[in-house]
Amino acid sequence: MIKAKYPTDKFQNIRTPFYYYDLDVLRKTLNEIKVLKLPENYVVHYALKANVNPALLAIIKDAELGADCVSGGEIQAAVNAGFPASKIVFAGVGKADWEINLALEHDIFCFNVESTAELEVINELATAKNKKARIALRVNPDVATSTHKYISTGSAEDKFGINREELGNAIDLLPTLKNIELIGLHFHIGSQITDMTDYHNLCVRIHEVQNFFSKRDIHVKHINVGGGLGVNYGHPNHFPIPEFETYFKTFRDHLPLRPEQILHFELGRSIVAQCGSLISRVLYVKEGTSKNFVILDAGMTELIRPALYDAYHRIENLTSDKETEIYDVVGPICESSDVFAKNFELNKTKRGDIFAIRTAGAYGETMASQYNCRQLPKSVTSDELK
Repeated sequence: MIKAKYPTDKFQNIRTPFYYYDLDVLRKTLNEIKVLKLPENYVVHYALKANVNPALLAIIKDAELGADCVSGGEIQAAVNAGFPASKIVFAGVGKADWEINLALEHDIFCFNVESTAELEVINELATAKNKKARIALRVNPDVATSTHKYISTGSAEDKFGINREELGNAIDLLPTLKNIELIGLHFHIGSQITDMTDYHNLCVRIHEVQNFFSKRDIHVKHINVGGGLGVNYGHPNHFPIPEFETYFKTFRDHLPLRPEQILHFELGRSIVAQCGSLISRVLYVKEGTSKNFVILDAGMTELIRPALYDAYHRIENLTSDKETEIYDVVGPICESSDVFAKNFELNKTKRGDIFAIRTAGAYGETMASQYNCRQLPKSVTSDELK
């Protein structure tokens, strides 16, 4: 069984569970985007909802990515990390007034607006501040995706964006909103997408929407295609870098831009997922009547994806090289759904062994909770342990 290289000897003295971030993997991931030498009119934003750990944000900011935020807290985190306001976009189907005001105060680049009601509220708040809000209309493209239903965002049944049949109402409303400036169109079809056909279909739909606007003599400078590029959860050691080249090539080949248009991307999971692991210690090995359980000190409070999405994460016993056995790997939370994996092959395990649950850099720390009055775990980076 091939395992990743970890400073396991140093892990022994750190209280578990904790998140471990290999910053070299993050830097290599960002460099893969850089070496592609994307067209000058391509702008990549990092989706902060994946992870807002300050150590990661500092490196991502230094790589000159913009910031994609879905809350006022994320806007503040981006500002605190040094992302320029001119590269911050703000999406979200339910923006509160205080969040909109915060974005207006920082004069962020763009609001991705998801309803005509939101247009009116942003205009009202911008008027009160004597500001003009730059906005992109988030269009629900009605594109089905080959991903989990909970992370699909671009079909007609999803809550996100303005349905195409309602676009006319939004267009008619815009001239009456004097403190709104339409600069773009925004799309996002979901997350953990690995089939490029989904993005090809999105490109077709964007072209149709662009034609719809052109017929009304409306021309926007910015097209935002969201993010959603998936990562390889099954083989993080063999495939630590996502398919960036194929992803960007899909848009180059299938999305014709109008003169002087700028294309924006909002990548989150694909930037940070593979650099992070959840490190946990074995509390007990429990022998059942038909199976054996490994009980960890980490649970769904530290990584909810398996419980919420039935998601797979590779698990490695870092301190055992013995023959393999089959276990159910579970956490300590008082919920039957607190299970990381069932019938999972691991090196023979004993109390005190240290486990790494891989590909936890995205939606691990940022979704952690204090259910059962548990303490939020700390994070440790590879740079700290050098």
